[in-house]
Amino acid sequence: MRLIVLFFYFFNLLLLIGCSENGVSFLSEFSKIDHIIVNGQVIDGTGKPAFEADIVIVDDEIVFIGDTSFSEQDFNSRIMSVIDASGRVVTPGFIDLHAHGNPLKNNQLENFLAMGVTTITLGQDGSSPNYNPLSDWLDQIINQGIGTNIAMFVGHGTLRNLSGIGLSDSPSTEDIQKMSKMLSETLEYTFGMSTGLEYNPGLHAEIKELNQLARIVGKHDRLIMSHMRNEDDDQLEVSIAELLDQGQFAKVHISHLKAVYGNGKERANQLLRILNDARDIGVKITADIYPYNASYTGIGIIFPKWAKTKEQFELAKLNRRDELATYLKNRVNRRNGPEATLLGTEPFIGMTLAELAHKRETSFEDILIDEIGPNGASGAYFVMNDELQSQLLTDSFIGICSDGSSNGFHPRGHGTFAKIIERYVLKEKILSLEEAIRKMTSFAASVLAIEDRGTLKIGQKADILIFEPNNIKALATYPNPFQLAQGFDIVLVNGEIARKNNRLTNKLSGKVLKP
Repeated sequence: MRLIVLFFYFFNLLLLIGCSENGVSFLSEFSKIDHIIVNGQVIDGTGKPAFEADIVIVDDEIVFIGDTSFSEQDFNSRIMSVIDASGRVVTPGFIDLHAHGNPLKNNQLENFLAMGVTTITLGQDGSSPNYNPLSDWLDQIINQGIGTNIAMFVGHGTLRNLSGIGLSDSPSTEDIQKMSKMLSETLEYTFGMSTGLEYNPGLHAEIKELNQLARIVGKHDRLIMSHMRNEDDDQLEVSIAELLDQGQFAKVHISHLKAVYGNGKERANQLLRILNDARDIGVKITADIYPYNASYTGIGIIFPKWAKTKEQFELAKLNRRDELATYLKNRVNRRNGPEATLLGTEPFIGMTLAELAHKRETSFEDILIDEIGPNGASGAYFVMNDELQSQLLTDSFIGICSDGSSNGFHPRGHGTFAKIIERYVLKEKILSLEEAIRKMTSFAASVLAIEDRGTLKIGQKADILIFEPNNIKALATYPNPFQLAQGFDIVLVNGEIARKNNRLTNKLSGKVLKP
């Protein structure tokens, strides 16, 4: 028996030596090698320091990392592409934990590729495509092709609408059962359920409903990704507590963690202690953040619950106008005033609410009631404190999201991941490059439970970036939010070069991922 054990020990040792010391012997089985990346500094996504190594890609997979030492004959006969990464780093492709967009209308998704994102998560804020089953929509994407990978979530609000619950505060047992059945079926091929409890129809859901759905999500070992009920600083603890309650049954994740009008490093630490204390008692909770001090969403965010739909608004305008005006005035002023609301929808695009009111020679609350309404515009809201957000960013359980799209009037959709490197790594040195890469790659993959992406390891899918960190620029601004990020020289998605030297290759090599 001991001889058998010793035999296998030495056999495995020889295999290990062969794989790590001599790339040629390991790679001789491949008649064709698609890419070799040479002379780069590899940052593998785990957080460990960079190291020099070659990376060999066959089809869509990393098959070797180390010193290859190929012969001239190999280069002439079976190696299709050699990528020289001299003076640059080689990292996994970034994973955006919270994104928006319709790939059926824009399948290239260049804004994401340009900032190094190779996988995006869709179906956020409780809203996914209005399809039952959702797989029909995903099949259309597969048939059309897509530039990045997609990790799909099913929206709680969408399930409410499809099941007939809609805006009901007290859904019937039958309707909840119908919604639960749809959720269970959809979780077979999606990564979890998203909630948007600050928006219709999700804001009508009570904890009993949410916990019942959480049990189903947990049974499938999936994730609840939540835009919480209220992000105002004085309501954050209550909102987090509601999500932690769901965390009894499933893994939970806070989308775009922020404290609206909250200030300072200590306030950030208070919030982080709440999350750490929850982990200490077994709740699996994580979060993400974007590196901007303005949020972006529909103007309905500042309207009361009783005036959010078109019908509710018309009744409130008719019967409760003074009350509505007072509510809007107080709400906007608490959110740093009308100067802090930058409208992003025609015909108001590029104007603050204060500027529009001044132009019309009236109050901003009258503008909101008479000219815009709860569904008449979207906007950027400058409601976050830089010191607080920077402190949140340092926590190891907080990843990165853009919360952006290709057409949203906010620079986060074109700049987020570049800005993390440009500002927080190089300029302010809040994060090391290795830690920033970890947050944007392996940590994000672990949150989503994606096992074959997020690190540079043998057997992982070849989602890979090659860039010189000092060249990374987030060019998007609030006045001009559609400028593409620069500096990510080569972007590979599933082993295909999707973007090179700031140009698309028109290779639609993204995939709809399955959990």
